[in-house]
Amino acid sequence: MDVLAKKFLLRDMTIYSEKGIIRDGYVVVEDGVIHRVGQVGELGGLGGVATLSLPGHCITPGMIDIHIHGAAGADVMDGTPDALATIAQTLPREGTTSFLATTMTQSVEKIDRAIINVTTYQQVKSVKGIAELLGIHLEGPFISYKRAGAQPTDHILPPDRQQFIRWQSLAQGNIRIVTIAPEVEGGLELVRFLRESGVIASVGHSDATLQEVDAAIQAGASHITHLYNGMRGLYHREPGVVGAALLRDELMVDLIPDGIHSRPEMVELAYRMKSQHGLILITDGMRAKCLPSGIYELGGQPVHVQGGRASLSDGTLAGSVLTMSDGVSNMLRYTGCTMEDILCMTAVNPAKQLGVFHRKGSIAPKKDADLNIFNEENELIATFCQGDLAFAKNEGESLRWK
Repeated sequence: MDVLAKKFLLRDMTIYSEKGIIRDGYVVVEDGVIHRVGQVGELGGLGGVATLSLPGHCITPGMIDIHIHGAAGADVMDGTPDALATIAQTLPREGTTSFLATTMTQSVEKIDRAIINVTTYQQVKSVKGIAELLGIHLEGPFISYKRAGAQPTDHILPPDRQQFIRWQSLAQGNIRIVTIAPEVEGGLELVRFLRESGVIASVGHSDATLQEVDAAIQAGASHITHLYNGMRGLYHREPGVVGAALLRDELMVDLIPDGIHSRPEMVELAYRMKSQHGLILITDGMRAKCLPSGIYELGGQPVHVQGGRASLSDGTLAGSVLTMSDGVSNMLRYTGCTMEDILCMTAVNPAKQLGVFHRKGSIAPKKDADLNIFNEENELIATFCQGDLAFAKNEGESLRWK
């Protein structure tokens, strides 16, 4: 099939649509947008339309990764258009059709460069069939020294409203999430300003107590960055950030389901406490994702990647090499959840959290044709980004278009 075909039909598959599961269903895509969805028996004649029939397979909405630093040798902090293009071209291989470019704690000048680069990229990007960059996740520098993790402590700054305003100006309003330690002086003031500005304030890399997180919720915090990691843990006399994340319904919680950042049992605990409606799966991927084991770089620090684990020389975890498709497989195995639950955590919830559910996050007419096809073993075999075929397993051997 011509990846630039303006109209095509996917049929005889199970469709995980916005209104429910459709057995023996179809999706018609036209000009990059979902045109019709329904059961094959109601399809009628289309005539001359490129058609793909894969009985036993299923079609799901494309996944949204709201926390990713890099992939395939590229990193957002490289500050180059090529780096962003590499990430965007790589992500469909794992079923991710849109993402937030995630920065990290670095010098003001390097963060400036990364933000300006994202802004320019969004303005000039014209390549089809790649993941869409939805904006910026500013992870740091407004974090706690005590919970820095792999974030370089030399560049940590106290929460600063004016500094954020400057960065948001450079981003032309495209900073969508800010990870912040609200207990640090100036933290609550910035959280309030973020809420007023329509930006998600996410508690992360934080040593906050339960009481301090509650204060942040009152100020407008609505999210938690990579649950269990980079935060005050759960203790029976002080529930900390983890306790707040699990107990407070006001907080959407994102989680790295790689079995390394959190044991499978702790992933299951989060799922039981928050349900599919309160979790978002992320990768926190760094540049070594999709590359062999070796030594790579994150935030100017050498990162050793071996056996699927990325860490600094002292053993501190430094992002991940997890793919979203592997994260889905892990989540199904760790929790016994359903594919419908997975789609809440990878598509619906992030789309709603970012305010883009009107065009992404589910399969429904008039939405972007961001689609994944999985086989009977829940293996990803194809990804469409806004109607363009962006990935096909084994060069599309199983995709027999008519």
